[in-house]
Amino acid sequence: MKISIVKTPCCDFERPVRRLVRGAVPHDTVALACYLLGKVLVRDLNGVTATGRIVETEAYVVGDAACHGHRGVTPRNRSLFLSVGHAYVYLCYGTSYMLNVASEGSGIGAGVLLRALEPLQGIDQMLRLRKGAKIADLARGPGRLAAALDIDRRLDGIDLFSPGPLWIGSDGTAVESIGESVRIGLTKCADLRLRYFVAGSKHLSGPRRLNV
Repeated sequence: MKISIVKTPCCDFERPVRRLVRGAVPHDTVALACYLLGKVLVRDLNGVTATGRIVETEAYVVGDAACHGHRGVTPRNRSLFLSVGHAYVYLCYGTSYMLNVASEGSGIGAGVLLRALEPLQGIDQMLRLRKGAKIADLARGPGRLAAALDIDRRLDGIDLFSPGPLWIGSDGTAVESIGESVRIGLTKCADLRLRYFVAGSKHLSGPRRLNV
């Protein structure tokens, strides 16, 4: 199993990050959205390891009109129908890429959107990709997250629980409190409280009223 060593900003010691194991994660969209909070997204950027802690997610569940899998499989969304842990990457409004994690069994179109990260490692590389953005804003929002880690359609469909250029792991950090709110920027099913976040994080996206 590939292990990445992460030194967190708040600690003076290094913590190993071990890839998540498919059999040990929830195979339910809401449960996975909560489970992924506090986990670490790891990206190989031209030999530089960049990492960030997942602090905000949104669930797109079966039967949800806002979910891209709602109307069935298409060439664009087919990765959403892979087994839990595969990446579904799409271009939003022609400007920003979004990284989602397929969240149910194979053939079921549902997923978890990764909305924000707390940058941990490879920050200089992320700053270059984000053209000098402030560290607090590097990955605060799904489009910024993808830009900071050079995530685009080339990574669509990869297994995020296997070795590769992008994967998700855990360094054992526990999330003390999870907040929830309605999702952001939607017109369909906009009242569903399916956005989850690490309460108190300084790296959350969206208006402040939704982060308390």
